[in-house]
Amino acid sequence: MHVPLKLKRLPHGEGLPLPAYQTAHAAGADVQAALSAPVILQPGGRELVPTGFCYEIPPGFEMQVRPRSGLALKHGVTVLNAPGTIDADYRGELKVLLVNHGPEPFEIRRGERIAQIIIAPVSSATFTEVTELGDTARGAGGFGSTGL
Repeated sequence: MHVPLKLKRLPHGEGLPLPAYQTAHAAGADVQAALSAPVILQPGGRELVPTGFCYEIPPGFEMQVRPRSGLALKHGVTVLNAPGTIDADYRGELKVLLVNHGPEPFEIRRGERIAQIIIAPVSSATFTEVTELGDTARGAGGFGSTGL
């Protein structure tokens, strides 16, 4: 399914390409850092990195911001609140919260592909308070309750 998505380029996004799918069947489109100067992300450090674009997400959809597997594998750099959710009514700049879980400082440069975005449908719930919930075989078993 293709979802029409409008985006607005901000002045510091000039010269950067639009988000792009790297293969024909990729689920996520890569977004790039719109930095004026490189930023060094220290081990354990986090940085809110601008992308240079604002989006108009259609009602009934969200934009998910996810890590790029290569950055995670090679450098330990990932999206801290993954997946991040951008709601359909948000019109500000997409910024990506990166964290360095690796042992070495990581340099983020202008134009570096820092994350991927996925457009996904959302459902809304109607919340009803009750005194009892239906029973299941699992019940209230949580963390580790189903074994290894």
